[in-house]
Amino acid sequence: MLETPLGWAILLILGMFTGVLSGLLGIGGGLLMVPALTVFGVPLVQATATSLVGVFLSSVSGSLRNFKAGELNWRVSLLLAAFGIVTAQVGAWLGDRLPDGVLSLAFAGLLLITIYLMRLRQRLKQAQREFIETDRELPQTTDLSVLSGLSMPLQLGPIAGIGSLAGLLSGLFGVGGGVVMVPLQMLFLGETIKTAVRTSLGAIVAIAISGLAQHTWNGNVLWIPGLCLGLGGMLGAQAGTRLLPRLSDRTVNVLFRLFLIGLAVYMAIRAIRYWEG
Repeated sequence: MLETPLGWAILLILGMFTGVLSGLLGIGGGLLMVPALTVFGVPLVQATATSLVGVFLSSVSGSLRNFKAGELNWRVSLLLAAFGIVTAQVGAWLGDRLPDGVLSLAFAGLLLITIYLMRLRQRLKQAQREFIETDRELPQTTDLSVLSGLSMPLQLGPIAGIGSLAGLLSGLFGVGGGVVMVPLQMLFLGETIKTAVRTSLGAIVAIAISGLAQHTWNGNVLWIPGLCLGLGGMLGAQAGTRLLPRLSDRTVNVLFRLFLIGLAVYMAIRAIRYWEG
């Protein structure tokens, strides 16, 4: 069905829907596209590989805009990507060899971890805002005093760890990795949230290419469905970002948690059915 014009139209609409949610909830489309593809009977490893097409398109679009505006820290992006492209190959290699049930259960765990990481991101953003407004050291009770060194020099160790982890997750699960990279960059590199988002997006361009190359070699990428999802996601994200200001933070947070919990339950049930069947 997905290889027919009707299937492509459905995927375009589905991509727009995931794009709206992505722009609304502030998470990468890969976290939404992968479970959506499995609903149509696509094996998880193929859903992961196909999702990277959309991740690549969206990251290129955003990075070009940031580059033209002079807002892309290309040095940090390249360093993150240098480590991420290696582990993306490892993640894609593992994804092609792990049972579908194991991948489904691991993906469910990633969705739950994402909830925590997004909460961490919000706390870091608030801590940075308070630090900038008061121009004083952060209170010790925040446990985020590292943020007082906003101008700290680049540290190769944290960059290597962040880039490597993002690459592994990208290749293994078909996600961009920004949901992990952004809070870790804020925490360990002292970047502001806007800088971290732009830097991670730039790194994801190369990381997604690396994962796509390995998955293409393994024959897992469904190119036309991936392009339909990616194009729809890019359109939908514009609508999501425009809708976001009209909703309260509490509403967005509740929607975010409920939606990811629902997806996690779905992926866990999928894993159980795999082992039972």
